Amino acid sequence: MNMDQESNSSSFLRHEPCEDCGSKDNKAVYTDHSYCFGCGNWKSSEGELVTVVKEIKGIIEGEYRAISKRGIKEDICQRFGYQIGQYHGKFCHIANYKNPKGEVVAQKLRLEGKKFSWVGDTEGIGFFGQHLCREGGRFLIVCEGELDCLSISQAFNGKASVVSLSHGAKSAAKTFKKHIEFLSTFDSVVICFDNDEAGREAAGDCALLLEPGKAKIVTGLPNKDANECLMQGNIKELVSAIYDAKVFRPDGIVSGDELLERLLEDKEVESIPYPWQGLQDLTHGIRQGEMVTLCAGTGVGKSSICRELAYWLIKNNKNVGYIALEESIAITVRGMIGIHVNSAPYYHNYTDEELSEAFHDANYHKQLALYDHFGSIEFENLLSKIRYMHRQMGCSHVFLDHLSIVVSGIEGDNERKLIDICVTKLRMLVEELGIALFLVSQLKRPTGDRGYEDGMAVSINALRGSGSIAHVSNQIVSAERDQGDEQEGNTTTLRVLKNRYSGTLGVACKLDYDKTTGRLTEQGTAEWSNGDVHEVSSIPF
Repeated sequence: MNMDQESNSSSFLRHEPCEDCGSKDNKAVYTDHSYCFGCGNWKSSEGELVTVVKEIKGIIEGEYRAISKRGIKEDICQRFGYQIGQYHGKFCHIANYKNPKGEVVAQKLRLEGKKFSWVGDTEGIGFFGQHLCREGGRFLIVCEGELDCLSISQAFNGKASVVSLSHGAKSAAKTFKKHIEFLSTFDSVVICFDNDEAGREAAGDCALLLEPGKAKIVTGLPNKDANECLMQGNIKELVSAIYDAKVFRPDGIVSGDELLERLLEDKEVESIPYPWQGLQDLTHGIRQGEMVTLCAGTGVGKSSICRELAYWLIKNNKNVGYIALEESIAITVRGMIGIHVNSAPYYHNYTDEELSEAFHDANYHKQLALYDHFGSIEFENLLSKIRYMHRQMGCSHVFLDHLSIVVSGIEGDNERKLIDICVTKLRMLVEELGIALFLVSQLKRPTGDRGYEDGMAVSINALRGSGSIAHVSNQIVSAERDQGDEQEGNTTTLRVLKNRYSGTLGVACKLDYDKTTGRLTEQGTAEWSNGDVHEVSSIPF
């Protein structure tokens, strides 16, 4: 019976469940028959099943040949229904898409210039070659195009279940969703898409749709795709790449075996001790791959602390990148030289010879890199400068002073959101490069008459802006000083507010500032000389 022959006198009555496929309301009941839009069963009013023939228009005839230019044999083409023919007088390849009974329902025509056209009924088509696959097999290989499907089948001597997408990588996820029940019947689904960005992205999207552990992605193709492997004679390599495909795991997930492997590889982390014993005892040192936030009120001496640390690292043979956005590089360099010669810059009028001698004696010409920002603090540009300092100049430790100026150079009114974006990207950069980053951050104005410049203790909630600073930092150290106290006005208290490594918090030490030398010395310890260098220790992971 042809659906076009349906009587015009027949009228719709209702929807009801289908007893054949179990659908809730796909069965439409008419005055003289019923039809289920789920399973397609057509029954007379007496309940007799009637065979319905839907006319497929546009199907063209072709012939089976070997496709020599593609290295594909005739028997493989005949097995899958891949023919050669003509369409509107033009030579074309014909990929026959068949239903489970092996009947051609649609044809994908490949014309010269890699142009494609469809004929027939494409509404219900599945994967190319799906009609050959017995559901519930051990593994199924899914590739991008029909020629790749033929190539893989030929490489496996026709013994593997192989299908390909009907509309390429762009619609891969959509195709997987549509036929997820078919895919789920196999123990493994090996995704062998093209070895390019689009193919890799599509493979990941498709793998996420399958049950965990079912999807495998081929990553070791020696050529762009399966057919190119066949044409280049890399058949063994193609087969090996498919057999060696690893079970897909989303980015960032690490298996137990890999965890142990990483632990054994990285069981020790290089640690540079802090120059001040109290801070060293609480934090256990300066480690690459960590972000340390230094916070304090205005004028408490954050920059002096950063210069001392930078100088200390250079004395420990580390290359240092120093980005001071509140001052020129000339002021930064004079401050660094002052530390080396134990003389505050404003107490010493250096001659050119003295500057040059001290600069080279401190090894700044080899181990110190500065960023001359010229008033430009565009954030993405700043990130690229840090990358350059590390990759091209070997800087393992970087100082960024300070965060508020970075944020002020970004367009936008929501400071909290901008700070959140900045510190998150900085943290990602630390992970990417494996550097140690010292980030200077300001504090919020406290309520009441007393401020942090008056010696008020700093809490982690006092960090200015977003709470993400506290979340992403490995260590947070505050500097506290009462500028109005005659006896304690030159003493800075270092307090550890966060310590992800060991968890130990509290007051670490007190540093006395010498106005003449410009140096910070820990109370209760002898001042270390310029020649003293601590040994690099290995801290258990």
